[in-house]
Amino acid sequence: MKPINPIQLKQLIEASLFVLAKPLSVKAIKETVLADFSVSRTRIQETLDELQQDYQERGVQLVKVASGYRFQTQEILSPYLQPLWQEKAPKYSRATLETLAVIAYRQPVTRGDIEYIRGVAISSQIIKSLVDRQWIKVVGHKEVPGKPALYATTSAFLDYFNVTKLADLPALTDVDSLHALFKKAQLAMDDIVELDETVDLNEAVDLVQMEDLGEKHVATDSHTDKHHDNSDTVEAQAEPNSRDADNATQY
Repeated sequence: MKPINPIQLKQLIEASLFVLAKPLSVKAIKETVLADFSVSRTRIQETLDELQQDYQERGVQLVKVASGYRFQTQEILSPYLQPLWQEKAPKYSRATLETLAVIAYRQPVTRGDIEYIRGVAISSQIIKSLVDRQWIKVVGHKEVPGKPALYATTSAFLDYFNVTKLADLPALTDVDSLHALFKKAQLAMDDIVELDETVDLNEAVDLVQMEDLGEKHVATDSHTDKHHDNSDTVEAQAEPNSRDADNATQY
């Protein structure tokens, strides 16, 4: 193993984080770019802490997320940087946002659980869009007839929202923080035009809160379709007792 001085170590770690588009953990740094050097994980962690301090007041910051460390621009600068982003995000309906909220706060859940909470049947495209974005994944199967898939959020979901664990998500009672969280999801998804964000975000939060209180949310046809775009199929009314048994054959 080769020795490495503090300046070289910081330079190498800094460069590694710049060239990779995804977060790097201490373990990944040690096993890749520092594989040939004699350096402990503690020393790598201390260097990362130093880099965080170095970038604290800059336009680019070193942030710890669920998967490790990554460089990202300060969130306050995002509106000014948007003209530089050439790729336009795909469009999703608010049904996708509501589904994401249910999964994030009630996980692991089956498709039947989500439909029961939301009060409407979910199109396969909604689940697929969240899986494709790598925000949710199948983590197991429920022990009921048909063994439907159980969905939970991923480390990529936590990474996007700059949290390291699920416990760091805003509490359901912290409505302002929840609004900010879901608004960021809407911006990421380039949600439907002329969407009343405040109303919809309240509804997304209420869906989960009402289930916690043992209440049942049932959407009407006008509620479901009022702001619907073409990215999701029209949702049908879900029967109160449909949950997993009726959906089991879909998995």
